[in-house]
Amino acid sequence: MSLLEKNAALRGLWEKHGAALAAEEGLSPESIVAALEAGTMVLLGNPNHPGLKPILVGQPARVKVNANLGTSPLSNCPTTEARKLKTALDAGADTVMDLSIAGDLDELRAGMLRSCPVPVGTVPMYAAAQKILDADQDVATLNPDDLFEEIARQARQGVDFMTLHCGLTRRGADWAANGGRALGIVSRGGSILARWMLENDRENPLLEQFDRLLEIAREYNVTLSLGDGLRPGAGVDAGDAAQWEEVITLGRLARHALEEGVQCMIEGPGHMPLHQVDGQIRGIKKLTHGAPLYVLGPLTVDTAAGHDHIAGAIGGALGVVAGVDFLCYLTPAEHLTLPDEADVRAGVMASRVAAQAGEVALGTPRALAREKAMNVARKALDWDGMAAAALDPETLHRRREAHKHEDVCAMCGKFCAVKMLRMEKQGG
Repeated sequence: MSLLEKNAALRGLWEKHGAALAAEEGLSPESIVAALEAGTMVLLGNPNHPGLKPILVGQPARVKVNANLGTSPLSNCPTTEARKLKTALDAGADTVMDLSIAGDLDELRAGMLRSCPVPVGTVPMYAAAQKILDADQDVATLNPDDLFEEIARQARQGVDFMTLHCGLTRRGADWAANGGRALGIVSRGGSILARWMLENDRENPLLEQFDRLLEIAREYNVTLSLGDGLRPGAGVDAGDAAQWEEVITLGRLARHALEEGVQCMIEGPGHMPLHQVDGQIRGIKKLTHGAPLYVLGPLTVDTAAGHDHIAGAIGGALGVVAGVDFLCYLTPAEHLTLPDEADVRAGVMASRVAAQAGEVALGTPRALAREKAMNVARKALDWDGMAAAALDPETLHRRREAHKHEDVCAMCGKFCAVKMLRMEKQGG
């Protein structure tokens, strides 16, 4: 049986939205179905998500951008998160993830699903751990059945994709925690699981009971975003044995999930030096059979605190050229504090620029057409045309407001190079 035959929820989504998705991406329906069946593309969408517009992730579909939102114990205001959600959507985010770890997580999640027309992702481990930590208990006391119940609850709510650290083994956790890494384990979900395994001397329940997870995911077409719990949190940790063991395990799990009718993405590395980006991305794609790759950054330097969205955009653009399909934004607040609305907008735009840069380098027709439209408009000093081609027309209009009645920009004025060579009489 094919993937669409095994996954009734996915089949229903495709029958309803397939023609529109194909037209939007400029791809034939047949090529999309072939990619879905091969596991190199996923259709994000849970039928229980009200008002959802599903999306495709996986090149040659357009590279997508995710924005992370959510509360923390130091900042817990649902109204603030609602404003940040609107900001992310207005800036062009294709998906959002609710990473809340404080407050009424069920209600926060339900509210986001009601008001968000794009796919929503979560990390169910956070909700399972919150109950334990809020009771001042050790997360090592987690009952795996409670985690699976949380996953099922969120699937019923309508969550479209979930980060689940299924490839983190007990051996890998020991290597990362005790093997001399500069920053050990920096993934929140990965660190919780690692503590559970090391304290209880047991294997990862998400790995041991992977088929139980697949049954839940298949019913609701929840795409498994197989998490990189051992991603490097420092450039000097990139490419160690713990990281690659997890990648190899994720590749095996993704192949098995596809055979069972469940879609998977692979989450990619965090920090790595610039010269390692191409090799790492190509290696991960090969070991995971070309599954869509969802990458945080990669951050190419560790010292850009306050500007990590730039460090991530540099790595993200190179990553897209090497095969990244889905960019998770970083904001100027990364590693420092919870992002505000301005941070969210800056993060989304940085990742969208990275996606465009990567697609231009790949020669993607839609990206090249956008660049050409901007060039034509600039030569004609057509500011409306420039705004239409711009990734961020709002900022273009705002920065130009004081001189909007001029045909030239405020930097050059009468020295405008474009006007200088026109065959017309120069004034003055």
